[in-house]
Amino acid sequence: MLLDASYTIALALREGEIAGATEVMERIATDGADGPALWRFEVGNVLLMATRRNRIDAQTEAAILTDLDSLPITIDQVGVAHAWSATATLARRHRLTLSDAAYLELAIRLESPLASLDAALATAARAELVATFGS
Repeated sequence: MLLDASYTIALALREGEIAGATEVMERIATDGADGPALWRFEVGNVLLMATRRNRIDAQTEAAILTDLDSLPITIDQVGVAHAWSATATLARRHRLTLSDAAYLELAIRLESPLASLDAALATAARAELVATFGS
């Protein structure tokens, strides 16, 4: 299972009902999850901005990061090599940002379903025959 930043943040901040959340959490617990190298930057940045905007406090931010760190999530180190080739091709084909296409490229390469709340990314994933959770 590939976990994108939008889905991760929604789970971490418990923002309403999330499609497939129970199944996604069960799969992460039993099989682990994957994410591109930028996953940590994106998740960390959203939490930092939430703290700066007083949506959460610094202790909550730290607790969420600790909880996320304890999950069996493998960060892909190979995807960077695909940034200007396969990932850029997917970004152009589906009118995605390069960072969103990084999630799609990894899902395709790992033959893994994608958990995302990003509608454009989920649509592109389904077009590439990648199973999705969330959107």
